[in-house]
Amino acid sequence: MEPDGAAADLQGAPWPRALFADPALEVAPRLLGAVVWHGPVGVRLTEVEAYAGGEDPGSHAHRGPTPRAAVMFGPAGHAYVYFSYGMHHCLNVVCGRDGVAGAVLLRAGEVVAGENGARARRDAGRSLTHPARDLARGPARLTQGLGVDLRHNGMDLCAAGATVHVRQGSAPAASRIRTGPRVGVSGPGGDGTAYPWRFWIEGESSVSAYRPGRVVAPRPR
Repeated sequence: MEPDGAAADLQGAPWPRALFADPALEVAPRLLGAVVWHGPVGVRLTEVEAYAGGEDPGSHAHRGPTPRAAVMFGPAGHAYVYFSYGMHHCLNVVCGRDGVAGAVLLRAGEVVAGENGARARRDAGRSLTHPARDLARGPARLTQGLGVDLRHNGMDLCAAGATVHVRQGSAPAASRIRTGPRVGVSGPGGDGTAYPWRFWIEGESSVSAYRPGRVVAPRPR
């Protein structure tokens, strides 16, 4: 279902697949300001993270095309959705050329259309009140507000009539784009000097709080 009324006025041009065909590190800052749609709900992206393949120790594709990460190896423009810590879903957009893993995690954004629908999904009947800035602040809230889950894993976001799709929005000025370490990535992949692969728009209240990665001790057998 396409947005209508005022929401339709926010619709930019669809993102062509060619814009996803570059490496994730190039696509990530380019996505800032773009709008992700699912039905009448639109989220303007304010924070993203880039993930590569074998050379990226923070990536799910670091050990090759496992069943979980296979979609990261292409084609570009498809959704990579995974279930994290048995609690919430994360939405990524696959980038790069076929056979070379890459994806951009959509970390946070501002709900610019369909706020009531996003609130209903976030509340899930619990009668909660969320500040507007928190509706899609963080990857779990973003997918909840959009209503994205494992059913959308592998979906072609560039296909005509795709229920989840990305459209070009208002790109921020280059002077407002910041970069730093990825959130919650432990070990070498969380090194902000080697992998400053999180990108965000300075001054946006919907950007998630930074939490450094941690090493989880193995459980005793």
